[in-house]
Amino acid sequence: KTRLFCGKFDLEKAAKCDVIFLAVPHTVSMSITPKLLAKGVKVIDLSGDYRLGRSDVYKKWYKVAHKDTANLRKSVYGLPELYREDIKKANLIANPGCYPTAAVLALAPMVSVYGKNIQSLIIDAKSGASGAGRKATVNLSFCEVDENFKAYKVLNHQHVPEIELYLSKVTAGLPNIHFVPHLLPVKHGILETIYIQLDKKVTAKHLETLYKRFYKIEPFVRVKSSGLQPELKDVVGTNYCDIGFAVDAKGTMAVITSAIDNLIKGAAGQAVQNMNIMFDFEENEGIL
Repeated sequence: KTRLFCGKFDLEKAAKCDVIFLAVPHTVSMSITPKLLAKGVKVIDLSGDYRLGRSDVYKKWYKVAHKDTANLRKSVYGLPELYREDIKKANLIANPGCYPTAAVLALAPMVSVYGKNIQSLIIDAKSGASGAGRKATVNLSFCEVDENFKAYKVLNHQHVPEIELYLSKVTAGLPNIHFVPHLLPVKHGILETIYIQLDKKVTAKHLETLYKRFYKIEPFVRVKSSGLQPELKDVVGTNYCDIGFAVDAKGTMAVITSAIDNLIKGAAGQAVQNMNIMFDFEENEGIL
């Protein structure tokens, strides 16, 4: 069995590692990361400290000034399906947030072809309670979460700029994204329902072809056949992202659905996937 030790951060011990995973609160990582990089250690950061690329955007959403702007600009966004080649060469990976992972994977094929035709974009997201962390707060206690369902941070969640930034790298000119997260009375899992109003007609068959072609070689994205929708039970405990879609009778309203485990594809599993790519291991090593 592997023996795990918990203790205070020790830079000299950490410097002996090839890679360090940082799963610390936002604002903590930016104090540790430059020290590790200076020692030649690769870093995979699971917080939001290095995802947004710009210090002014970070300050707006996280309400604190960024202390490591040089590495903020150099970080690579760790979404393998879009940035695999950059990840291979990276020293610092910004592991994506859980909601953005599900959203960007669900939307990338669509916006790559129909970006200029999108008139409105609404993301209706639901997450299990573990998405809010392990804080011992009343609103996350069993009696508050069980048999309950609610929206929170409506139109004001810190993952909004992350979703907008990385979709804008796929195509320019997208409309504002309206994002509403909800807290599900389950331990983990995310299901997102995304409503896309178009000024051009599409068919479900065309979307199926588009998505299956886009993710043809991806080991952890599963595209449902037309008419089938993802379910949490199929992704919880895995590193998969399942994607489904539907189109209304007019052909101008597309609905894309995506499901992931927020703790695995939305956090730890994707971090391991990034490490595998960085070190030229088999990409599914340890997570499939």
